[in-house]
Amino acid sequence: MMVKNLLFDLGGVIMDIRRQRCADAFAALGMPDTGRLLGDDFVQVGDFMRLESGQISPDEFRAIVRTMIPRPVTDSEIDHALNQFLIGIPPHRLAALRRLRERHRVYLLSNTNPIMWNSKIADEFRQEGLTIDDYFDGIVTSFEARVAKPDLAIFDLAAKKFSIHPEETVFIDDSQLNLDAAARRGFQTLLVAPPAEFADLLTPLL
Repeated sequence: MMVKNLLFDLGGVIMDIRRQRCADAFAALGMPDTGRLLGDDFVQVGDFMRLESGQISPDEFRAIVRTMIPRPVTDSEIDHALNQFLIGIPPHRLAALRRLRERHRVYLLSNTNPIMWNSKIADEFRQEGLTIDDYFDGIVTSFEARVAKPDLAIFDLAAKKFSIHPEETVFIDDSQLNLDAAARRGFQTLLVAPPAEFADLLTPLL
């Protein structure tokens, strides 16, 4: 089937992530039950999901976090702990995105939140002196869309915003749950399971 468009997930595909680092950072602040805030490796829950789906603001999220920690903590401490979820983007993946854009339309569909998006994520995409907008033809984030994967509505929104046909688009994610949702909307799908690299899996398209 013809591939005109590539629709990327961010965390676990382009950016290396590790939930346990974030859990450890919040535990170090004094949070006794980090699972209640963060969910598991692939499914956000509770107030973290509300932040990622745009239902609460960063300030509201921080206020909720403070109720879970038995000592005063600053905004910076909370943001730093949350950003421990993100390890970073190896430079070779940024180079691969640039190469893919030479032959295809490349888009991003990410469950993320404004705290991470405007700090660590933005910084990682500046490694080559560029910005995140230089790597993608369009971006949909869950917090701006106010809906998160695997909700089918976010795939419909992306297809409409980008004016793409799902059957001509490969959705690339590290979660089979998200891939199954995309497939129900007619997208081709590709699972990136560690230690696989998306560039290796997409070699025929490079």
